Amino acid sequence: MRQLVYSAGPAYRPAEDMQDLAAVIRPLLHVKTGKDARVRLGSGLFDVVITGGGTHTQSAVAEMDEIQSGCGPVIEDPDSGWQYWLVPPGSRSKWEPHEYGVCLGAPHTVTLPSLNRTAPPGPYWLRPSASDRLVPLHPLRRLLTELRPQPTPHASLAAALSITTP
Repeated sequence: MRQLVYSAGPAYRPAEDMQDLAAVIRPLLHVKTGKDARVRLGSGLFDVVITGGGTHTQSAVAEMDEIQSGCGPVIEDPDSGWQYWLVPPGSRSKWEPHEYGVCLGAPHTVTLPSLNRTAPPGPYWLRPSASDRLVPLHPLRRLLTELRPQPTPHASLAAALSITTP
């Protein structure tokens, strides 16, 4: 059998992009099996909008529940006071600067909590990840403008990512 495989030549070798695909899928499997996982953004899965957490964004999540018949995935991090909204891939390139939210894509990463973590301590799924939806960018942007969630993440993210701000 091995002789037949090798005689196939280049056709038997995995596609070059399969390693990239495996690098994307492997962390997601960790999340599903009860482990936290660091996932790179901009990999065709999702980007992330980071906002303040607390009561203001609870209202935004409730409104997104109505808009989407169940809000797309949102991670709450009570330690930092932030929420992470998983938005469609490529959103970073469409996101205009916003006073109450920052959108990140490649080359950044985000740590996804285990899917079974739905309460503190630590980051948890305020709205669990569903395979059929992400948070739509334009309604989220509108809600952030209306609700003005605090604290705004800009200065903290700039310091953490070594970005200079004007």
